Formats: sequence, structure tokens, C-alpha cells
Amino acid sequence: CILRNLIWSLKLFLLLLFILLKDTGLHYDRYLREVIDFLEKDPHFREKLHNTDMEDIKQGKLAKELDFVSHHVRTKLDELKRQEVNRLRTLIKVKQDMNGEKVDHKALLKQFEHLNHMNPYTFEVEDLDRLIKSATNDLENFDKERHEDFKRYEMTKEHERKEHLKTLDEEARKKEEEHYEEMKKKHADHPKINHPGSQDQLKEVWEEADSLDPNEFDPKTFFNLHDTNGDGYFDEQELEALFTKELEKVYDPTHEEDDMMEMEEERLRMREHVMNEVDTNRDRLVSRDEFITATNRKEFLEPDGWETLEQNPMYTEEELREFEQHLAREEQDLNLRSNELLKQREELERQQGQLNAQKMELQQAVEHMERLKTQKTESPVQDKGQCNSFTFFWSKEFCPVIWNKILIFYHYISVFGKCSTFCGGNATWGQSAFVTRSSARPPRTFLAAQALLSVCNVFVCCM
Repeated sequence: CILRNLIWSLKLFLLLLFILLKDTGLHYDRYLREVIDFLEKDPHFREKLHNTDMEDIKQGKLAKELDFVSHHVRTKLDELKRQEVNRLRTLIKVKQDMNGEKVDHKALLKQFEHLNHMNPYTFEVEDLDRLIKSATNDLENFDKERHEDFKRYEMTKEHERKEHLKTLDEEARKKEEEHYEEMKKKHADHPKINHPGSQDQLKEVWEEADSLDPNEFDPKTFFNLHDTNGDGYFDEQELEALFTKELEKVYDPTHEEDDMMEMEEERLRMREHVMNEVDTNRDRLVSRDEFITATNRKEFLEPDGWETLEQNPMYTEEELREFEQHLAREEQDLNLRSNELLKQREELERQQGQLNAQKMELQQAVEHMERLKTQKTESPVQDKGQCNSFTFFWSKEFCPVIWNKILIFYHYISVFGKCSTFCGGNATWGQSAFVTRSSARPPRTFLAAQALLSVCNVFVCCM
């Protein structure tokens, strides 16, 4: 009974269930999952699911029930929204730093339609409505974007092959072309591919994967066997698992000619084909009733043949030329950008050299000032040391004999300058000689004595 009620609830909430079961590939996938997880924890919100059909969910009518959820859930939803807004702002800042351009944050936030960026603080009814509608629309376009990515992958691979051929000489180019054609032919040589979702294709799974008698094939039993989570629906992953046997006929990871990216694209094509034929309510799930109904159609019993990727090229020659022109423009832009960055690098290196030279000059100036400061500090000490050494040399303690002779000589010169006999019999030169012979010059012996006396006075002062 509990399981039956759970399946009934999940049936009414098909879109949200799909989101929880599978990685959506959306850039807000984590935010989407966390919001749904907390909403399912609220008893009132889960109860409303029983009275809401899928179309109302897609149109956002279920979002109005947000006003009745518990305070704890609303608080957690507010926190989740603030985290998502901060994540988007961080992505915008990274884009701004990478492009080196100014970015209008509000203009970029408008591109994220899964939330109301005008109110970054609280999670309101409008936020849930936007989230459900955006997820529905984005998931519908997700397969289209995957096809475009694979198309670019194929054109890039062909472009690189052609560019590689240009680097070879004539003989090597011929061998490479022959090898390429041989690989294409080898890849195309594979067993017949059954139409996806047809009786032949499902019987082959019944026989090889389930090891059952193909003559006893029963659609209801087959559905129950491959509904791996037991919810009564085939989701996209469960459907894609049914095509593994068919894909193994064409692709082998050990073979050079087989590209595993092409295998995944083929799997996607098969799943889309079955969904378009069987999923009548377009909820991206195949219910048991939809599956049983599809097995009673003529297309199930007598299907057309299935054309693989090599029979359906992903691009035309014109699209390839446009793609190559686009790559050439991108390469030119990258070269211009590279040259600009190189010039900026050279300018930065030049400025760095100037800064290093200025730094060296400043260091030399500082060292010169430090030397001058040191010299000024040491000069008085050296002068004082020299004076003390001179005084010590002439002191009594260093040489008492010289000192005594200097004093005797000084005393002798002092007396000699006043001696009358030294002056030629006169009393003193300053008295009698100057008066009697005023025009005469003083004797040379007197001048010499006076000079010696002056020298002795200097020595005595230095003592």
C-alpha cells in the first residue's frame, strides 16, 4: 500500500522525479536538486502533489503552494537561493577577469531565468515558478544542444584531418587517404541494426540480455524486468540501456575505426526516436501503459530500417566551410590577442628593468650615506687618539731623558736671550744696543735663540 501511494505521488510529479533521478546537465543542476529535495520534505507540499496533474506542474501552478510550507523549509530555501546568487556573481566576476572588460552584473543576471535576481535574499513563489518553467524548457533543449556539440566535434575532427594532410608530401598523403577510406569501409561493415523500440530489437534484448526464449516474449514482463527502480516508468537512462546490444554491433572501443563519441550520439538518437513514438504526454518518461500501447502498433511489428550515423551525415560541405572560416577568424583573433599580450609582457619587462635600476641607485645612495655617517662618527675619535699619542710620546713616562734635556735646553735659551755676554757686552739688546745703535740690525744669534725658544714653548704647551 505504501509503495502504491509512493508511485501515485511520483506519477503526478514526473518532471521533478526525472530531475532527481538523473544529472540534468544544467548549469543550475545542484540548486535545482536541493530545492526539490527540501520541498519534498514538507508534508503539505507532498499532499498537494496528489491533486496536481503534470500540465499544472509545468505551468507553475504548483508554485503557489509554497506559501503553505513550514518555516524551516522556507528558511532553508532562502539560504539556498542566497548561495546560488553568490555562485552566479562569482561566475560573472570570473568572466569579467578573463575578458578584461566591464560587465553589467544586472544584465548578466537576467540571463539566469531560473530565479528572481531582483530579490537575492528570500525564496518566493516566483522563484519556484521560474525554476520549474526554466528546467522544463532547458531540458527540452538539452538534447538539441548535445546534437550541436557533437556536430562541432565531427566538423573539428574533419578539419584537423584535412590540416594534417596539408603537412604531408604527395606519397604520404595518398597513403593516409587510402587508410582513411579503408577505416570508413571497415566501420560500415557491421550486422544489421534493428529499429529502436521495435519488436525485433526488444526480442533480441529479451533473448541475449535476459536469457529468455524469444518465442515467449511478453511486453509486460519485459517492462517489469527493465524498470530497474520499480517506479512504473522508463526514464531516459533505462531506455538508453536497452540499446546497448544494438550499439555493440557497430562500435568496439578496441577498434581504430570506431569512435566512442559517435556511439553516444547514436544512443541519444535512438532514445529520442523512441520517446517521440512512445511518450505521448511528453513528460520525458515512458509509463507502463504507454509502452504496452506502443507494442500493439503496426510500427512495432513491422518497422522500417534504421539508418546509422555514417548513413546520415551530421553536416553538409557548406556547413563545414563556414565552420572552417569561423575557426580561421578565431585563430586570427587569438593571434592578435597573443601579440597584444606579448607586447604587454615586453613593456612590463622594460618597466621592471627600470624599477630594478632605480632600486640599485637607491641602494647605492643609501650605502653612500651610511659610509659618510660612519666616517663622521669615527673622525673625532681618531683625532683625539692622534693627540693623545703625540702627548704620550713626549711625556715623562715615555721618554724622561728627552724630556729633561728639552727642559734644560728651554731654560738655557731663556737665560741666553737675556745674557749680556751673548749680546756682545751690552746689558740687554732691548736697552743699550737699541739706544746706542738704533739703526743697526739685531745679531743672528739672538734671532736663532728666539726661534728655538718659540719651538720649545710649543712643545711645552703640548705636554
